[in-house]
Amino acid sequence: MFGLGWAEALILAVIVIALLGVVLAAVRAGARPGGPLAWRSPGLLPPVSADLQHRVRELYAEGKKIEAIKVIREQTGLGLKEAKDLAEAMASGRPLPVAPGHARPDLASRVRELKAAGHAEQAVFLVRGETGMGQAEAERFVEAIGVDAAGDGEP
Repeated sequence: MFGLGWAEALILAVIVIALLGVVLAAVRAGARPGGPLAWRSPGLLPPVSADLQHRVRELYAEGKKIEAIKVIREQTGLGLKEAKDLAEAMASGRPLPVAPGHARPDLASRVRELKAAGHAEQAVFLVRGETGMGQAEAERFVEAIGVDAAGDGEP
């Protein structure tokens, strides 16, 4: 037909079938052409921007929980359950889950970094979000955290 013998045609058919199998497996696993890359490492979350967190909290406050989950899925590629769990964690102010071995610095260290950078208001917001403290209590907490002159996080 195309100058191929039966052996070459058989090899070509096997390659085509293998490629179709890979595409089918990718589609079944949730890959979407042109969509955001799905975050598939177990226990790891995709990067979640502050803008996304703020938007999700706004949507939850408006009672639009499904819309919040949709926004997370669109921007992160997470599955429905993971996006729902992440949305609930963000809306409640709980710390976002972190995989073992990828622990972030403790709250006091992050507050020191924000204060050293001149972002005391963001430090208060962080404390409120992670602890559930009220505004005044979080402000006292942030004020009590010292910032060293060297800027290395140690008072």
